[in-house]
Amino acid sequence: MIIFKHISDIKKHLVALERRGKTVGFAPTMGALHQGHISLIGKAAETCEVVVSSIFVNPTQFNDPADFNKYPITIEQDINMLERGGCDLLLLPSVSEMYPNGLQQTMQYDLGYLETILDGAYRPGHFQGVCMVVEKLLTIVEPDKLFLGQKDYQQCMVIKKLLELMHSNTGIVICPTQRETDGLAMSSRNLRLTPAARQSAPLIFQTLSSISSTIKPGDIGRLKKQAEETLTLGGFKVDYVEICAAGDLTLIQQWDGRTPLVALAAAFIDGVRLIDNLLL
Repeated sequence: MIIFKHISDIKKHLVALERRGKTVGFAPTMGALHQGHISLIGKAAETCEVVVSSIFVNPTQFNDPADFNKYPITIEQDINMLERGGCDLLLLPSVSEMYPNGLQQTMQYDLGYLETILDGAYRPGHFQGVCMVVEKLLTIVEPDKLFLGQKDYQQCMVIKKLLELMHSNTGIVICPTQRETDGLAMSSRNLRLTPAARQSAPLIFQTLSSISSTIKPGDIGRLKKQAEETLTLGGFKVDYVEICAAGDLTLIQQWDGRTPLVALAAAFIDGVRLIDNLLL
């Protein structure tokens, strides 16, 4: 694996690969890697000739500066995992390399409805920051395919919208959420959980699974309320539990029994915010 710290260097390398007709798969990360990230690398290796990843903790997508400061950094371990996982090229830029003109938002991305619900409502500015950095990374790498994890369901839809706004030819591949044996969705934030919080954390997945097994056509408001109560009784501070149309995240109150759905939750346990979702 070749590590690049400067954008100009990796771009030169990628241009040479493009001239040779190599297909490029890209899996961007913020580090603190786990098997979920490595599954993206593996999927990229299956379908592309060159696998590129990046590690960059993007300051513009943290609406809470304290959250940014607490984000776990495990760079040496991350590099070893990527190399063993089959990554060919790693971009490891500094903040000044990515934002040479400062962190000011220079463009407003028209994300429409997606920015008004769920994490868009609870983390104002978050998805603008995501789009800001992803556009930069896509412009650098110009991949044939972009590999993302389903755990960040709403973010995947935001990035799909970004690709439309960019008129990009990059294809998007959404890979299944990887879970621990007790159902907890793998996440970099799990490293911040205390032993007691880690023991409680799988309740999010259990609650979503309960929705999946009990949902019926008709009014589903009570089902969402019961799910929130379950998490609250389990020690969580709930931001949301919602059931949406899987295709566009329209909030659903009355289900026709036919529309594909996704249940999504975000909640804090001991100050750590966890998200998860489950296709119904």
